[in-house]
Parts: sequence; structure tokens; C-alpha cells
Amino acid sequence: MTNMTHRIYYFTEEELLPLSALQHYIFCRRQCALIHIEQGWSENLFTAEGRIMHDRVDAATHETRRNIRTEFGVPLRSLRLGLIGKADVVEFHRQEDVWHPFPVEHKRGKPKNDNCDRVQLCAQAICLEEMMGVEIERGALFYGRIRRREDVVFDRALRAETETTAEKTHDLVKSGITPKPDYSGKCKSCSLVRLCMPDICGKERKASRYLAGIWGE
Repeated sequence: MTNMTHRIYYFTEEELLPLSALQHYIFCRRQCALIHIEQGWSENLFTAEGRIMHDRVDAATHETRRNIRTEFGVPLRSLRLGLIGKADVVEFHRQEDVWHPFPVEHKRGKPKNDNCDRVQLCAQAICLEEMMGVEIERGALFYGRIRRREDVVFDRALRAETETTAEKTHDLVKSGITPKPDYSGKCKSCSLVRLCMPDICGKERKASRYLAGIWGE
């Protein structure tokens, strides 16, 4: 591995997790567990719009324009990170008769405050590197709401965060334990909010702490 602080381990085919699990983990560990441990899923307006966008991208196959060849719905896998999935778009940029892969991930909304989208894209790049024996320096995120690309550099810090997130996601799924909810503003946009019920469980935790304080006195 590029960072020797990470575990050196190669996963089997049966142990592979979807690439999207990394984004789920960063967004909310409980959401990740509900989807990848309890196999729960519910679609809302945001996920439906995102699915439609991905379906439109996947409907194409490939195209070539000058020095850029574009492939859609490219299968991905990394036995080192234990991930499997599909890239929305991989552009191959021709430079001195060599085609360099450049992954592009399509997102429905706008850039987020956290690194979940960048980590998912970096994981795609690492998969391509492992599959093709190349080095990929950068890629891009395309956000549907603002209709603009955001370039992403796969530097050492982002690669380390991606590998750490992959390890933690595997540890979570392997544990089989779904974390308790932690209600916050992002719960409103989560498609699993009705299954998760973070506001109710959050109130229960507050009541438990209150009663514990009384008994402690």
C-alpha cells in the first residue's frame, strides 16, 4: 500500500462492498449500517433524481471527441480496498499516444461540506489503478444542480482518507452492529429517516440521561 499505516490485506470476491458504501459511511455510520448490514433502503425525491441521472449516463456506451474517449458505466473492483462497483464515466485523455484514465462521477445536487463525494471518486481511481496498472492524478465530480464540474486531485491526504474509510466501513459491516442514531440537520434529506427514526430515539436518549441524573442524585 502507499501508506504503510494501513492494513495489508486482499479481500475475496465474497467480501467486496459496494463503492457507494464509503459515501454512506462518511455521511452517516447508521445509514451505512441500515443499508449494508440490515439491507434497508427507501427512495425519496433526492435518491430518485440521483438514480434517474445515473440511468441516463449508463444508457450511453462510449463516444470519442478528438483526444478524449469516453466510456460509460465502467465496471470497477479493488481487492486491496475490498470494493466493487461501477464508474458513471471514465474519460481517457490522449497524451503522446497514451490514453490516461480520468474518472467522472455524476451527482444530483451540489458540492457538499464533507469529503464523501471526493472519497467515492478517489476509490474509483484506486480501482482503476489496480485494474489497469496506471497512476491517476485527478478526476472530476459533476453536480446536476449547478451544472458544473469540480476537479478533484487524488493527493496523499485524500488517498489516506479513502483507504481509512474503506477499512472502517468493512469493520462496521463485519461487526454486524448498527450504531445508534444521532439526530442532526442532514437527517431531513436522508431517504431512511422513517426507518431510522433519529428524532424519536434521540428523545429517548435525552430522557435516559435525565433519569440517570435523577437516580444519581
